[in-house]
Amino acid sequence: MAEYLASIFGTEKDKVNCSFYFKTGACRHGDKCSRLHNKPTFSQTIALLNIYHNPQNSAQSADGLRCPMSDLEMQEHYDEFFEEVFTEMEEKYGQVEEMNVCDNLGDHLVGNVYVKFRYEEDAEKAVMDLNNRWFNGQPIHSELSPVTDFREACCRQYEMGECTRMGFCNFMHLKPISRELKRKLSLQQCKRHRSRSRSRERHSPSRDIRHGGTRGGRGREHYRRQSRYLKRYGRF
Repeated sequence: MAEYLASIFGTEKDKVNCSFYFKTGACRHGDKCSRLHNKPTFSQTIALLNIYHNPQNSAQSADGLRCPMSDLEMQEHYDEFFEEVFTEMEEKYGQVEEMNVCDNLGDHLVGNVYVKFRYEEDAEKAVMDLNNRWFNGQPIHSELSPVTDFREACCRQYEMGECTRMGFCNFMHLKPISRELKRKLSLQQCKRHRSRSRSRERHSPSRDIRHGGTRGGRGREHYRRQSRYLKRYGRF
C-alpha cells in the first residue's frame, strides 16, 4: 500500500495531494483547494510571487485601450528585469542553476519568478532575506517551492505554439530571454565561479605551496577537475 501511495504522489490519481501545486508550486484554487498543498521545509528552488509585471498586460491608455509596445521594446524591458534579478540572486545568495519567469495571466502564476539554487541552504537564506525587502515599490513575497523539474511544470503545448488556454493555462508559460543576454549571463557566471574558487583556495588553511597545491594529494589535478566542472556546468 505504501509503495502504491508513493507511486501516485503528486499525480492526477492522488486524491489527497494537489498535483498542480506539486508540479508548479501554485494552484488556481489557492487555500480553497480540496487537496493538500504540501509546502516544502527545504528545497533548492524559491518562488518570488507576482514580481514581474508585463507592460503589455498592464499598460493602458486614457481611453482604456492597451498601449502598444513593439516586440523589441518588450524584449529589452524583460531582459533588463531578468538580468537585474538573476545578478542579485547570484551575487547575494549563491550559485543559480536555473531561473524562470512565468508569462501566465492567472492570478496564481502571473509574474512568478522561480530561482533554483545549487544548494538548499542558499535557497533558505534567500527566502529569509527577500521577505524583508522591496522591489519596484512593492514588498517581495518569497517562499520555498516544490518545483525541481521545470519540464514537468511547463506547458508543452505552449512551447509548440499550440496552447488553446493562452495565458490562463494552469501550467507554466515561461518567457525566454534573448540569446545575447543568455550569453552575457553565462560568461559572468563563469567568471564569478572562478573568482569564488580562487578566493576559497587563497583562504584555505591547508594550502601547501611546496607541493604546488593543497595537502592531501590535491594539486594540479584539483584545478583540472575544477576547470572541467566550470566548462560543463558553468552555464545555466
